[in-house]
Amino acid sequence: MAMKEMLGLGLRGLEFLWALLIMALTGNMIAMGADPAVINYTMFCAAFAMLCLLYLIPATASDKYAFVGFLPLALDGLLTLFWFCAAVALAAELGVHSCSRDSYVSTNHVIRGASNQHSACREAQASTAFLWFGFAAFVGSLVISATGMGGGSPRGGIRRGPAMSQV
Repeated sequence: MAMKEMLGLGLRGLEFLWALLIMALTGNMIAMGADPAVINYTMFCAAFAMLCLLYLIPATASDKYAFVGFLPLALDGLLTLFWFCAAVALAAELGVHSCSRDSYVSTNHVIRGASNQHSACREAQASTAFLWFGFAAFVGSLVISATGMGGGSPRGGIRRGPAMSQV
């Protein structure tokens, strides 16, 4: 396996890990009763990433699984955009405070309604950090897809070999 496939698969593995962690944390927050729109959007981003990675992991490993040449680039672009929006939105809604402070926890609308607000606060802060890590991994995959280094990247535009008049 070439270095480009190994790097691409490593990034895909990290993306899957971050999506899994975010899905678990936000799912637990929703189960506790903290379900504002930003938490639901974060869960959507994790679920959408998992579905896309079911296609992107094989497409990164081998070109024969990339059915449409531009699809990995398009999915990487969408995932990068969605995760950036989720990371910014969740960080902005949470603010930067300690989850040990009762005054912060009781007034934060992101975790309002949770049966254990301190735990939901910590899970929301962890989700924010994992969203930024996932965003960095998706940016790396987007760069690899855009530069044509990864498996399943679009080919074309550059002719290889001599022109027909030179044969």
